[in-house]
Amino acid sequence: MFDGFSRWQVQLNDLSFKVIKGGEGTPVVLLHGYPQTHIIWRHIAPLLARSMSVVCLDLKGYGDSAAPAPLPDSSNYSKRQLAAEVVEIMKMLGHERFSVIGHDRGARVAYRLALDYPDRVNRLVPLDIVPTATYWEQADKKFAIGTFHWGFLAQPGGLPERMIGADPDYWLEWIIRHWAGDMAAFPDDIMAEYKRCFRRPEVIAATCADYRAGATIDDSHDQADLKQGRMIECPTLALYSGTFVDEKRDPQKQWQRWCKKVTAERVQSGHFIPEEIPDQVVGKVRQFLLS
Repeated sequence: MFDGFSRWQVQLNDLSFKVIKGGEGTPVVLLHGYPQTHIIWRHIAPLLARSMSVVCLDLKGYGDSAAPAPLPDSSNYSKRQLAAEVVEIMKMLGHERFSVIGHDRGARVAYRLALDYPDRVNRLVPLDIVPTATYWEQADKKFAIGTFHWGFLAQPGGLPERMIGADPDYWLEWIIRHWAGDMAAFPDDIMAEYKRCFRRPEVIAATCADYRAGATIDDSHDQADLKQGRMIECPTLALYSGTFVDEKRDPQKQWQRWCKKVTAERVQSGHFIPEEIPDQVVGKVRQFLLS
């Protein structure tokens, strides 16, 4: 897995981040989602590394990166804070400007990064999301059932931590099976690695804080941007599966509220696009990133 990539723990503000890097050329950073780690990119990263400098990392609170205790308002897990950390890590690696591909929660970090650091991002590729504020604005019965975890994980007082912590392996496997279109994309060794990382109590707490931030401070940041008319400056390619984002939400229209130049395209996949259809993703994003 990730043959030819270098691996190390990067220290930033007394926190340790798992980072891998491979290839040479135009830089791109790949950001994973919930409840996973950088290994979602195990197929895509080596292919992109044939013509690009590719960085993958475990976001704070996930995988083998540090998972500090959440602050009372979860602000240390806001997408603004996570995006700032990605910018600093890329700078440490020698990349002042770069492109960003993000899936799920990582895509939320990615578009926040593009909003807050327009001088840093060349191109943006969010996978299977529309912006956070859009989800809350359009919450309906389908959202409440199909995306129930947004409300559950955001509950205060340690409720989700305690319930998930009682059987984290079951929770992780149930979530992946529920969202995947093809479980063949998740062989036993990959599931075992996801479970190993997710079992850490501090990771469970951190990932709940991620969703609490999504229901509060992240939504506030998005609403403020909409009110001020701030938009993503760089070209954007939004791919979506129809699992969480469907035509009823009109992804092209939604992303046009946020991006000056965007194309939204549906792909035939379950939620885990990078793992279920990696060849298709590479075929679509390589030309976009290098053009």
